[in-house]
Amino acid sequence: MAKREKKETFRTSIGGQALIEGILMRGPEKQAIVVRAPEGLVTKVEELKLVRDRYPILGLPIIRGVVTFLDSMVKGIKALMFSADYFPDDESAQPSKLDTWLEKHVPAEKLQSVLVGVSLVLSLGLTLLLFMLLPTFVAGLFHAQSALVHNLIEGVIKIAIFLAYLILCSKQKDVHRVFQYHGAEHKTIFCYEAGLPLTVENARIQPRHHPRCGTSFLFVVIVVSILFSSLAFTQVEWQNLWVRIGMHLLLLVPVVGITYEFNRFVGRHDNAVTRVLSAPGMWLQNFTTFEPDDSMLEVAIEALKLVLPDEKGKDAW
Repeated sequence: MAKREKKETFRTSIGGQALIEGILMRGPEKQAIVVRAPEGLVTKVEELKLVRDRYPILGLPIIRGVVTFLDSMVKGIKALMFSADYFPDDESAQPSKLDTWLEKHVPAEKLQSVLVGVSLVLSLGLTLLLFMLLPTFVAGLFHAQSALVHNLIEGVIKIAIFLAYLILCSKQKDVHRVFQYHGAEHKTIFCYEAGLPLTVENARIQPRHHPRCGTSFLFVVIVVSILFSSLAFTQVEWQNLWVRIGMHLLLLVPVVGITYEFNRFVGRHDNAVTRVLSAPGMWLQNFTTFEPDDSMLEVAIEALKLVLPDEKGKDAW
């Protein structure tokens, strides 16, 4: 009797991001923002215009990882600002000096671009400070005798900072709700990949931990940076703080690019090896995803439906 062929599990390239009382979903052709505003669901759908479509070289392996990362950051910040507009601060509160200065000196039509740019620079700056400058400075205080030992110490410090950051964020009430929407996004994606009708009942029973989550990506970035630094530091005067900082900056592109390719590989396969490789990132999602309520699942389902391609299978991973 012929052996029955094992049916491969469908994996979608559609991904999302949790917002303030909403979700951003990104498909192969368009992206959708759905926010549960006080007056009801608000949706915004946009056609995707990818820079690598105009410049094919940016779609090459390694390079595409950096391009995708920056593009996701920009679109994510814009989506966060969009969702925040539906939940303004206390009207009695006085605007900050920065807000007042921007209103006076920046034309209204350019204000969002300026704010996105400032937010991107601040986000990248804070990331570099917490996960590059601070760890390499503190590790230098141990006066390790070899580059390998120094990088192990630096790696432990990076992971400790990352864990502390995630745990502290998860304890904040507003952020906790964002992380619930994060769980809703994962459950909805799982429901779709399982081929089930997109209903709250079907999404509710799905797992909230997903192997292609951004939390896993950030953790792998830290691990890959430790490996790359251990190799690169043997070729330079790594005892000098500024040399170490310079090397870390130079390694950013290959580290992010290789991490992106690693996540693509893990996301495309499901076997014992990939499950072991994705296990640390899955565990970290205990701090970045929480069980959503049904209203959050409704938002995630609506966002996913809006980005599904007309051609079946076009979103296959």
